[in-house]
Amino acid sequence: MAAVVTDQFRIVNASNFVDSVVSDNNSYYVFLSLDNPTTVGFGRSTDWNSNTPSPTDNVQYLGHYRDTTLFGKKITSSNIRRLIRKITWTSNTSYEMYRHDYSISNPTPNSNTSRLYDSNYYVINKDYRVYICIDNGSSGENPKGNKSQDEPTFTDLEPSAPGVSGDGYIWKYLFSVSPSDIIKFDSTEYVVVPNDWESSTDSQIVSVREAGNSNINFNQIKKVYIENGGKTGYSSGNVDILGDGSGARVSITATGGVITSAVVTSGGSGYTWGIVDLGKLQPSGNIEDPAAKLVVIIPPSKGHGYDIYSELGTDKVLIYTRFDDSTKDFPTDTQFSQVGIIKNPTIFTSDTIIFTENQYSSLYAIKLTSNFAGTPPVVGDKIEQTRTDGKVAKGYVASYDSETKVLKYFRDRSLYFGNTQNEVDYNKVTENSKVYDFESSANNITSSGSFAGSIDTSFGENKIVIGSKVINLGVTFTGGIANPEINKKTGDIIYIDNRPLVERDIRQKEDVKIILEF
Repeated sequence: MAAVVTDQFRIVNASNFVDSVVSDNNSYYVFLSLDNPTTVGFGRSTDWNSNTPSPTDNVQYLGHYRDTTLFGKKITSSNIRRLIRKITWTSNTSYEMYRHDYSISNPTPNSNTSRLYDSNYYVINKDYRVYICIDNGSSGENPKGNKSQDEPTFTDLEPSAPGVSGDGYIWKYLFSVSPSDIIKFDSTEYVVVPNDWESSTDSQIVSVREAGNSNINFNQIKKVYIENGGKTGYSSGNVDILGDGSGARVSITATGGVITSAVVTSGGSGYTWGIVDLGKLQPSGNIEDPAAKLVVIIPPSKGHGYDIYSELGTDKVLIYTRFDDSTKDFPTDTQFSQVGIIKNPTIFTSDTIIFTENQYSSLYAIKLTSNFAGTPPVVGDKIEQTRTDGKVAKGYVASYDSETKVLKYFRDRSLYFGNTQNEVDYNKVTENSKVYDFESSANNITSSGSFAGSIDTSFGENKIVIGSKVINLGVTFTGGIANPEINKKTGDIIYIDNRPLVERDIRQKEDVKIILEF
């Protein structure tokens, strides 16, 4: 049995994802992860930077991604947008006209694609206004149409010619990309589409959405394409467009009995298919082969501009996040080699209460005393503490703030698998393969480097005062120790991307852009 997943299914899935993200019931976060990708250990490789591996999608690695996360920032309605390809208007270029019937057997004449959405049937101009091509001057005798000479710049609601060159193009204005979206989302490949098109109260969007697309006047016909003007016998006149709609009319011009022009004078409403009533323009009643073929171009559901997601094929979503130095949740002395998206992690003390804050730290933290031996901790170093019960707590350094004396770390299975970095048995597995927490009562901390220090066991704040400056640490300490803000074992990781190692710096900000294709 032949079957196909339709374009509309992908468009709906993209819209459903956006709706899920901006819903008050969910919390999605972009996170950065894995600051030591070349350390010998599970989920890493010594040549990571020169030969970055593809992510592994299974339950085992999803757990590892959670363990090595550093921090995350919430995705909100202000930093998620649907996407379309960027097709910049260029003079003397041929563009496709919108048609409802492109397919494998009827490919687009210029782009030679079987899908409308793969063709160049819309443009963005120099002012970041987006237009759809209603007519490119094409016909059966000129199937590729003309080359566009006049850049569309108008914001009129009705389809219009953009200039006086006579290039035959008719464009329909759809929307303008806002200045804030240009700054945040602009790229060489894609254009972002406004959110909440169907419910927006923005006056410009409302005007485009409702222009001729009311519940009474919807699916208005804008174009009749002359595939074949016929051989002879046709006369000029105004006739109806028949079909499952009503009220549409077209003015026919015939020269020497051959139809040379078909101009829609009334769009009517309710059409999902149509055929021009040429019976009244055939006085003899005898149609000579080849008969005229006028294709009634059916607009998108409820008309052009009513649902631009379907009209433009928005099956991609762009997520933008900026990590800067504005919060101690995002330490600038760390590094990362993975970017991901997680849905609905819970607070640290629960596996049911969803974390909802704007950002989180997923690192453990230790407030050290001012005095320590050797050099300061280094990102990627292994740290250990021999507890009062003789057990050994372990972790990897993710950050060390020399001003606040706060060390942040994470731990994953590579610390416990032994030198084999897998489940193979090894000597002292009993002592070394169980996870133990660092504790205040045994305040000695050493690293694989030359660092040795002590926990400031008297510290129990979420901020620290240095001179006249009050520094918010982002997490609350108890006995010099703080836990992550989220429960790392919870949440659904829905996206992961491995990248060559990126080193953070106080002088830079990381703008992370993720494109999801449905």
